[in-house]
Amino acid sequence: MTNESQIRTLIENWALAVRNEDMGGILTHHAADIVMYDVPPPFQSVGIAAYCKTWGMFFKYTKPGIFDIQELRIVADDNIAFCYATMKCSDKSDSGEFVELPFRLTVGLKKTNGQWIIVHEHHSIPAQ
Repeated sequence: MTNESQIRTLIENWALAVRNEDMGGILTHHAADIVMYDVPPPFQSVGIAAYCKTWGMFFKYTKPGIFDIQELRIVADDNIAFCYATMKCSDKSDSGEFVELPFRLTVGLKKTNGQWIIVHEHHSIPAQ
């Protein structure tokens, strides 16, 4: 498999784990010292334990089963890679109803011992 296809599979499997609320699958391939910037607080999460905590709020306010990759681009060499994507989930609006929420994802990866590891995630939504 090429680096790009390995990363594509990794990201697709991560998104599937999110849809299934599978924390083991979500955390797989993440570095112990991951840094994530997210839309809701906390603004920055450092370390796998902090990253893990953010998913509780996500699952509380989003409709299960919707975490879809719309478009995924990957740039990779043999050791470092990043990818960026447009994605969609479903968020509870102020009215309490679920509404479609488009968002952006950027992921930084490094290859360690022949395996791609996610070292950075950045989630953002368009300014309103």
